[in-house]
Amino acid sequence: MKILITGGAGFIGSHLAERLLAEGHEVYAIDNLSTGSLDNIATFRSNPKFHFYTGSILDRDLMDELISNCKQVYHLAAAVGVKYIIENPLLSLKTNIVGTDYVLELCNKYKAKALITSTSEIYGKSEKVPFSEQDDRLLGSTHISRWGYSCSKAIDEFMALAFYREKKLPVVIVRCFNTVGPRQTGQYGMVVPKFIKAALLDQPIVVYGSGKQTRCFADVSDVVDAFVLLMNTPECEGEIFNVGNTESISIADLAEKVRTMCNSKSKIEYMSYEAAFEEGFEDMMNRMPDLSKIHEAIGYEPKYCLEDIINRMIDYYEN
Repeated sequence: MKILITGGAGFIGSHLAERLLAEGHEVYAIDNLSTGSLDNIATFRSNPKFHFYTGSILDRDLMDELISNCKQVYHLAAAVGVKYIIENPLLSLKTNIVGTDYVLELCNKYKAKALITSTSEIYGKSEKVPFSEQDDRLLGSTHISRWGYSCSKAIDEFMALAFYREKKLPVVIVRCFNTVGPRQTGQYGMVVPKFIKAALLDQPIVVYGSGKQTRCFADVSDVVDAFVLLMNTPECEGEIFNVGNTESISIADLAEKVRTMCNSKSKIEYMSYEAAFEEGFEDMMNRMPDLSKIHEAIGYEPKYCLEDIINRMIDYYEN
């Protein structure tokens, strides 16, 4: 089958491409390389069944050409990372909203099935834990840039569901919760690779805020497996699924765990959110997915625990 991945040179996109190629599919990938990297696809770029295009999902003519050839589209291209979103608010909004509109319109035009990636940011600063797919959203002021990202991804979801309901476009929506693994960079604010790289270099491990905020981290291999199963299960069409892990840890404890596992001499330092990001920056204290819906739909169970994930990433960065 011919399959398109937008954001195909990104962290998750490259792992997905590798998985689909291993299954014998012909994979097309587009990436503007703003946060993706050619290094991510270096090991399989010469595969005759892999076709890479450097370009933007905002290039409608190019997207038309690519989607016209494909039966499935995994739409991963988006602004990613809190730091990147705050530094590029307008481009982030346009990429997420206009880009997804193009993808959905063209998938409908050529009758291609779509998987739309969304985010746990959808839930905002709700204090209801764990988050389930039907929960209400609680967002802050429009003066705070990060809530614009949450709103843009919500609009993506609304559009995808509208295409499903009005046009009968087969579409699946996934909300990712802190996906981590080899090839991920800490450059745009991703905490696990940032901590590991600092620890391996014996540099300070910087924790934002109090460090009491908790997160759950899912291995990219588990997430990619879920994407493929969801895409190929007809009963999942027109539905939203959380994808992640429920093993929770505070960011302060994560810093300690990484330091210990890296045998590091790093000091753990603390920095205010305002110093790290922007004035008035808001974060959520706890973020955990309810995975009962995806478990019932496809039998999803994460294979990797947090220690496995950290060890895999340490091996990757050391090598």
